[in-house]
Amino acid sequence: MVRSIRAALLLSTLLTSLLLTACGGGSDGGGGNRSVALQPANAVTASDPSAPQATGDTATDGLAWFNFRRQKMGLQAVERNAKIDVAAKAHSDYQVLNGISHDETAGKPGFTGATLIDRLRAADYAVPAEGYAIGEVISMTSDPSGFNAAEGLIAAIYHRFVAFEPMYRDAGAGSSISARGETFFTANFAVLAESGKGLQRQLADAKIVTYPYPDQQLVPIGFLSDNEVPDPVPSKNAVGYPISVHADGIAILTVRSFTVQERGGATLPVQLLTGSNDAEHTPLSAAAIIPLDVLKPATTYDVSFSGTLDKAPVSRSWSFTTAAAR
Repeated sequence: MVRSIRAALLLSTLLTSLLLTACGGGSDGGGGNRSVALQPANAVTASDPSAPQATGDTATDGLAWFNFRRQKMGLQAVERNAKIDVAAKAHSDYQVLNGISHDETAGKPGFTGATLIDRLRAADYAVPAEGYAIGEVISMTSDPSGFNAAEGLIAAIYHRFVAFEPMYRDAGAGSSISARGETFFTANFAVLAESGKGLQRQLADAKIVTYPYPDQQLVPIGFLSDNEVPDPVPSKNAVGYPISVHADGIAILTVRSFTVQERGGATLPVQLLTGSNDAEHTPLSAAAIIPLDVLKPATTYDVSFSGTLDKAPVSRSWSFTTAAAR
């Protein structure tokens, strides 16, 4: 079962101001004074020739950025679906008129469906009564860049769990700009079971993927935990960038050990998020650690994870390097 994930985030950075909300639909089956601004996506595109090139369309660019990051971490790209585009665009239009929210209220202007599944079905994306998984992430930002909107959603751990669900096959996106110049971005994700079959795994047996992915460069050094609701690290505000592991949504992942350390240094104190200790917001198929202190810029970090995936032992060790100070 893919658990419902619902969170609200107000992420203030030097890059832009974002209001973000994440929803994963169900299935049947001391930071000091360091800046924690997100690394602009154009810094990544300048250093990685495989990165997508901006088209200027928020929805197209946002979905392309999700796929770029998914493929880098070893997930399949989601396929853009025109019917899901319709649902996502309609929901962005609704939010321009009524404010940011996953839910819509019948009778209000722009109403197309109270919930994500209602809106998908209204757009003729045939979600069946059983055998599906769906999810949604949304943002409101003063920056119209789809790349930056998607990167901001990835930085927020509860949103990342949705965007990086390995099982998703289809996706759509839509954006709309308010009279005040705010860009509302909506991305919807889905997977439907084949007729007569349940949801199928997309990763190989005993396979997990990680983010940041192995040898990733230009990783942000942190984010502001107090601005995420619920707050994943209630005791701190400026904290390190979240590190996560992901399995297929129908799997059960347990954690035995999950650590991060500066290369050659001591293990860092972290906040652990799992499906057991954070059941309302972390799926049973994923886990994350959030360093309690902002990471150092231009520094390599080593990560180690061990646990079980559907009771089979699984472990990973990898490294990433943070962006230089700006």
